[in-house]
Amino acid sequence: MNGRSFKSLRLLLPLGSMVFCVSLMAIPTPQSQDSQQTAPDNTKTNKDQAGPTADQQKMNSSDRAVTQKIRKAIHEDQSLSTYAHNIKVITQDGKVTLRGPVRSEEEKSNLEAKAVSVAGQENVTNQLDVTPSK
Repeated sequence: MNGRSFKSLRLLLPLGSMVFCVSLMAIPTPQSQDSQQTAPDNTKTNKDQAGPTADQQKMNSSDRAVTQKIRKAIHEDQSLSTYAHNIKVITQDGKVTLRGPVRSEEEKSNLEAKAVSVAGQENVTNQLDVTPSK
């Protein structure tokens, strides 16, 4: 190869890379949401602070242990919906509060039974809401 063709090759590689990158930027990106589907809005639900919230979970070892046992029981039950797996379990001084949406009355009672088996009937407050899928 002569010196002139070598210089041409050295210029072609960066130029080709630049053209390729520019062509990638020109590709339209898909929209993240359908124009007909409204974004989820939990503002009203999140403002409802009547009961305990997850940030009020006590950090003493006995309350953490109770929450951990209930969470483990929920996690191991594969028949539950994703909603049920993501409920809030708040333990304060041995008293457990269950909050969040579930898909059916059956899930609601199933989750309450798991909490009762760990904390006892008198120590569980069930504030779960049944929200069927649309």
